Amino acid sequence: MNVTLRQLSYLRALGHARSFSRAAEMVHVSQPALSVQIRELEDQIGQPLVERRPRDVRLTRAGRRVLETAERVAAELRSLQAEARRGLGQVNLGVIPTIAPYLLPAALPGLRAQGVLRLREATTEELIEEVGQGTLDAAIIATPAPEFFEAPLFEDRFLLAGTPDQLAMNRGLAPQAINPDQLLLLDEGHCLADQALALCGLTRAAQRIDLGASSLTTLCALAGQAMGLTLVPEIAAMQESRAFPTLALLRFADEPARQVRLVRAREASDPEAWFDPLVRVLKAAGEGLITQARKRF
Repeated sequence: MNVTLRQLSYLRALGHARSFSRAAEMVHVSQPALSVQIRELEDQIGQPLVERRPRDVRLTRAGRRVLETAERVAAELRSLQAEARRGLGQVNLGVIPTIAPYLLPAALPGLRAQGVLRLREATTEELIEEVGQGTLDAAIIATPAPEFFEAPLFEDRFLLAGTPDQLAMNRGLAPQAINPDQLLLLDEGHCLADQALALCGLTRAAQRIDLGASSLTTLCALAGQAMGLTLVPEIAAMQESRAFPTLALLRFADEPARQVRLVRAREASDPEAWFDPLVRVLKAAGEGLITQARKRF
């Protein structure tokens, strides 16, 4: 029998997605390529693993048993990769773009003291996938990830950003009352954009200004030039206000916030040796930025 790790990973994706097309997207291959690998796996096992239905996919009894084995193999592989990195003193850490340029400079001295560190900046969706695959040890995100172990780092409140004249007209305004014509957001795929829309009770269709902006700094530059209003998290407040002197920040009466957290696989090997110290360093750096922002704004 010549079962491959690739075939097992494709079966895992199919078992979770219950759709060949969605599973193919999860593992970044074409649907025909995934189907071929699943059929080859069935040939190796000697019996059907998947019930192909018109609207969904269901694993057979044999398929469920193979999936259980595939999950154990994946967990062992993640553990092996983590142990290999531990031997090199290396931690692979992911972080979302609306946190990375603000938190990492403050945390870097402490991170360096923990040993060799490799950093990756990407969207929440990409980071969650890579933590699940074991290519990242942990990730700093701002949305719940119940499939992983989560350690809360700090609460990051949102401020309204614009020119002083714009903010004077919006003083005391609730997020839900912001004019959609004035709201500047990041491009799709950034969780901060989704959070801002949710806080303001809007959808992408309602938000009429489509900038395709890929960074919070771009939004702050535009807001400082009276192009509109945007939401700025506290950890970014000091840096962006220094960069753009015409940008003003205003607190909401009832302050909305996001919870920043560090996530890792539940079965991570020896987490107390690397994860707990990482939590302490990131938590201290984040809380320091938050304290500065609350004293200033």
